[in-house]
Amino acid sequence: MDTNPFHSGERDAQARAGVEVRGAPIRDWMPDQHRLFFAGLPVLFAAVPNEKGWPVATALAGAPGFVSSPDPRTLRVATLPGHGDPAAAGLREGRPVGLLGIDLGTRRRNRANGTVTTVDKGGFAVAVRQSFGNCPQYIQAREAEGAPAHAGGAAPERLAGLDAEARVLIAGANTFFVASGSGGRGGEAGGLDLSHRGGRPGFVRVDGGDVLTVPDFRGNRYFNTLGNLLLDPRAGLLFVDWEHGDLLQLQGLAEIVWDGEEGRRFAGAERLWRVQVTAAWRRRAALPLRWAFQDYAPTTERTGTWERTPAAGAPPRLHRGA
Repeated sequence: MDTNPFHSGERDAQARAGVEVRGAPIRDWMPDQHRLFFAGLPVLFAAVPNEKGWPVATALAGAPGFVSSPDPRTLRVATLPGHGDPAAAGLREGRPVGLLGIDLGTRRRNRANGTVTTVDKGGFAVAVRQSFGNCPQYIQAREAEGAPAHAGGAAPERLAGLDAEARVLIAGANTFFVASGSGGRGGEAGGLDLSHRGGRPGFVRVDGGDVLTVPDFRGNRYFNTLGNLLLDPRAGLLFVDWEHGDLLQLQGLAEIVWDGEEGRRFAGAERLWRVQVTAAWRRRAALPLRWAFQDYAPTTERTGTWERTPAAGAPPRLHRGA
């Protein structure tokens, strides 16, 4: 691929952050270790456009092997979005998709973004355009447990806004996922992306009017998410209730706060971004797996919360969160 695989929004975000990334190990094919990694996962996180092109973040599950790679440029996913998943309507041939494979037990994660080539009753296939690994920063370790009886989920709930239950889940979360896209403006390097975000419980602030404020910590400097949001502010967020398998899927309009005192006061943050939530769905027991919390990433322990900022060299004691 081009030695600079980033689209204009990503390059703009890098420049605003004062970094320059001339090249990156982003391939248009998957090395064998990535292909084997995806094949061993019990869950796959995905960014899919809805019928209006708005990114939706979702999770797909199956027995290990439900994701396969018949060749280095193809992924086959042997399942479809579940009943009531807002991502279901947009999964169509020729449309972009962003895939994130993440092993919460080992903190390993790999991306595979591309285009849907086929959809049938057994699943879908993706032609990979971007394949790259991500570091283990801010990933809280969890151990997957067996599927409970009656897994598969209740009827989805369309929420008028963030209700009390949703606000509790978000406020206690130490992990969420964000779907973003270049809105057709990224050229050959554009498309959809699904990214992981992690922090201490309470790192996502819920303000009145259904606004979420998120600190942006130092990452791989690619700025895939923020670069997309500069071109298209539409975002999809996914919060997981790891104990019960519930999914909270949100859509909203994002803005990036590149500088300001509020961001500088948050331990570990380099900037902030905010999302005005415009749509929300709750899908109970949508995932057949449950996860037991293990421990926090070392990078997470060096970050703060909105309630208080840790003293230098002495992070506050962490507690288990969603």
